[in-house]
Amino acid sequence: MEAVIDFTSGVMGGTACVYVGQPLDTIKVKMQMFPNLYKNAFSCGIETFRKDGIYRGLYAGTIPALSANIAENAVLFMSYGLCQKAICKLSFKDKVEELNSFHNALAGSSAAFFASLVLCPTELVKCRLQSARELSNSTNIGPYRLCRQIFMEQGIRGFYHGLASTFAREMPGYFFFFGAYEFTRSLFASGGKSKDDIGIMKTALCGGIGGVSFWVSIFPTDVIKSRVQIDPNGPIAKKSVLGGMKHIFETEGLLKLYSGLGPSIIRSFFATGALFVTVNETKKFLTNFF
Repeated sequence: MEAVIDFTSGVMGGTACVYVGQPLDTIKVKMQMFPNLYKNAFSCGIETFRKDGIYRGLYAGTIPALSANIAENAVLFMSYGLCQKAICKLSFKDKVEELNSFHNALAGSSAAFFASLVLCPTELVKCRLQSARELSNSTNIGPYRLCRQIFMEQGIRGFYHGLASTFAREMPGYFFFFGAYEFTRSLFASGGKSKDDIGIMKTALCGGIGGVSFWVSIFPTDVIKSRVQIDPNGPIAKKSVLGGMKHIFETEGLLKLYSGLGPSIIRSFFATGALFVTVNETKKFLTNFF
């Protein structure tokens, strides 16, 4: 039952995360893939809105983004709870509440392995839809048509371009994500108060800090992942993650490995805050209900 509650909470949290953060995620992906096309994040957002509007522009890829985030967070939070219990046994703790921030960070990193397997295909579709206009001067292709095209041309393997870079992003990223979140929660839970009772605003703040920690720690890897998934036949796709970073550094400069970091940090702070508030409140409701 605890795993079911964690799974359901992840579904609700992933949904909230997408609707709060999708416009800035679209800007991030465009700036990662086309770093010389837009002057800055603000101009990218304005031009996207002016040319393509809200639905086909700023919220492009929302359906696969929902699929990606719901699937990822459902598996992530279910696996996180199970990994916490496993680490409890390995560290001879009686309860999950006794784990420190480092233990929770390890649990998050382990859970990210399983989440990556369901995230990669939907993330690939989302990124290609977000870059459709720049790649083909069209935003008319939809998720179903794109999925059919990928499957007909490359089969199931076509949906897993960028899996290695997804692992390289998710596993270290979620170490910092859950580590920072649990550490800041423990700072607010003073005077014997439970971390689950610090309130919605503090939970949102802790979630935001966790989200920012995630992106700051792994952003160059995310740039590689986006480019590999959007252009699987490009020069980056044939290289390892480190090889791809070296290629961008030598041909485009260091700053191009951080194109889109600004909107990612802003998006992540608010979207991850919404994610954790929704997850925690859903868990409380379902726990009391059952």
